[in-house]
Amino acid sequence: MTTDRLGDMRLFVESAQLGSLSAAGRKLGLSPAAASARLLKLEKAFNTRLFERTTRQLRLTDEGQVYLQHCVIALQAIDDGEAALLARQNLVRGKVRISATSDFGRNQLIVWLDEFAGRHPDISYALSLSDSTSNLLHDEIDLAIRFGTPLDDMLAARRLAPNRRVLCAAPDYLARHGEPLTPADLGGHRFVLLVTAAGPANQFHFARDEHRYTHIVPVEQAWECNDGAIARAWTLAGYGIAQKSIWDIAADVQAGRLKVLLPDWPTKQAAVHALFHPNRQMPPRVRVLLDFLIERFDRATQELLGNGIELT
Repeated sequence: MTTDRLGDMRLFVESAQLGSLSAAGRKLGLSPAAASARLLKLEKAFNTRLFERTTRQLRLTDEGQVYLQHCVIALQAIDDGEAALLARQNLVRGKVRISATSDFGRNQLIVWLDEFAGRHPDISYALSLSDSTSNLLHDEIDLAIRFGTPLDDMLAARRLAPNRRVLCAAPDYLARHGEPLTPADLGGHRFVLLVTAAGPANQFHFARDEHRYTHIVPVEQAWECNDGAIARAWTLAGYGIAQKSIWDIAADVQAGRLKVLLPDWPTKQAAVHALFHPNRQMPPRVRVLLDFLIERFDRATQELLGNGIELT
């Protein structure tokens, strides 16, 4: 198989996954004209159409569906072979594609990546921040950092640290509206809600001994956003109570900018996990980053516990 054919196959697979030939071309460093010419060359080689094209849509033909399945397997095998060779040579270089939640990514992960870059200057990053769950296959993510129980059993998960979600508010808000002492007191309060592709996070579940309590926030009465960092900023500004992972607000709690509410009413645990592909050879660059994050989370966990921050 020629190098040109491999390049054409990658362009074909990217086009199918992204639903756009021009987007696939940009990703591979090709102009729209060059991408179109290469796809036409590939179709001409097989004397068949792989896509039905319109001005608005790129849709696989039946033949294209069959070819795509084999191309994905072939290209993954080549990538795994290259990763295995690099691992034997202990070569740590290339780009790592990382996904993380917006608040943790902006305020903690980028600091750690700077530290990691000092150890491995030949590694570069593509960082995607989102509070909705990433599609690791479609988005080509090597490593995703997420809070809570992994919902996709098709992915491998490595637990990185304990974590709990807590209700919190700014002292200014509490001075104006009072502090809730039990879950039943939440009814008269204002809230800041995170809204993701899964919907608004407007249900808070509490448990103490044999007692269970759920508070549901009417969405129309809350400030909403789809970015955890903005939700935290609004909470710091005193617009309402928010539910946040303790990792996101630990520094604010220590500095007195936010207060954890209802500490005697635990909420659901939401441990931090690293998610990755279970059936792929993990490239050395991803392996060393995962090892670094395991080490860094362990150190940070001890620091937070030493400062009186409860993670469970």
